[in-house]
Amino acid sequence: MSLTKQDRKITLFALTWPIFIEVMLHMLMGNADTLMLSQYSDDSVAAVGVSNQILFLLIVMFGFIATGTTILVAQYLGANNYKDAKEISSVSLSANLLFSLIISVVIVLTSEDILLLMNIPQELLPEATFYLQVVGGFSFIQALIMTAGAILKSYGYTKDTMYLTIGMNLLNIIGNYFFIFGPFGIPVLGVQGVAISTVTSRIVGLIVILVILKRRVHFTLSLKKIFALPGHHLKNLLRIGVPTAGEQFSYNTSQMMITVFITMLGTHALTTKIYTQNLMMLILLFSLAVSQGTQILIGYLIGAKEYDAAYKRCLSSLYAGVIISTVMAIIFTLFSKQLLGIFTTDERILETGAILILFTIILEPGRAFNMIIISSLRAAGDIKFPTYMGILSMWGISVPIAYVLGIHFELGLVGIWVAFIADEWFRGIIMLARWKSRIWERKQFATSKPLPAS
Repeated sequence: MSLTKQDRKITLFALTWPIFIEVMLHMLMGNADTLMLSQYSDDSVAAVGVSNQILFLLIVMFGFIATGTTILVAQYLGANNYKDAKEISSVSLSANLLFSLIISVVIVLTSEDILLLMNIPQELLPEATFYLQVVGGFSFIQALIMTAGAILKSYGYTKDTMYLTIGMNLLNIIGNYFFIFGPFGIPVLGVQGVAISTVTSRIVGLIVILVILKRRVHFTLSLKKIFALPGHHLKNLLRIGVPTAGEQFSYNTSQMMITVFITMLGTHALTTKIYTQNLMMLILLFSLAVSQGTQILIGYLIGAKEYDAAYKRCLSSLYAGVIISTVMAIIFTLFSKQLLGIFTTDERILETGAILILFTIILEPGRAFNMIIISSLRAAGDIKFPTYMGILSMWGISVPIAYVLGIHFELGLVGIWVAFIADEWFRGIIMLARWKSRIWERKQFATSKPLPAS
């Protein structure tokens, strides 16, 4: 199935394969940091891992506007309403700039306090604080990159964001190499060097993506728009973004709570969790890419009021996501010790990590249900239900079970992974029932009348 907008043919595959590579490279950037730091110090890996838990939460907070942008731009383009598509893009960039600048300042001022609240081991605190202050202080740059990328993807320019990510990855890896291994007499800075490298690559990435945006969509970021935001566009952005941010905020804070449980098990358990989740992120790549591509296509279809096509598109994407995620989980299980061996030679980490990766055969298909169907529901305008069910499941199932099995019954990381499985499958089954009920057909946005196709 394909759509033609602005004389461009857009298919799920055409949207998804660049997103797949882009997301893979984003994850590999994180893995590159971990892999290269693991040659420097396991404690440094743990310090950056804990800081990244907080930084992921920031990305979620910035992402609520980017998510709304993706959906609304796709719906307007589906309705041939190019004027409002451009306006909502301008509004989203301006709003996220203002919001992210405020958050960045707060992070710089409160980094150490936040880390102490997470019960971080004392020996990790100095490095974790520096990393969080530097990367978090410049997190407004990542917010703008995310928003600009969402606009380009909605217009179908997924290759542009893919090439940008390739360039940012290369810069980051080169910077890591210089600061961790110290060639040519360059000082070895460890965590500090990784933070500097990360920020530098993002600054370059922001400059490039704004240039691309100007060329592709023919508008630029204007500070004046911060003080003159069209009310109806901002209202629609918040209508999508706030509940979406609520769900993602709930997920990340629940993960932070579970990380606190893991810190009770010691630095060894925390390092095992970080290495294992780095590999697990590679397993869910396909589902994540398909969910993003499906969200854009369903946004087009909803804008064009082609509800039957939207219904079938979600289910087709779901079947593909579940099958591929299961196959990838099996492959990773077969080679789990070799893959973990890339990061460490510690036998305890290898043995525990191999068990956790085995559990992904059950975990990842459930995660695919959530990623693909929830993205589809949002694109169709059904925003609040996934949020309410997500909060209920994360805090009513995942966190309590993680504590009871992992800490109380002393099953450690194995018990915590069982909690993850219960949470994903409970939500996944509920979301599938919601999609099949087709209630989302009655939850459309009040958007402007479409302009004639040009």
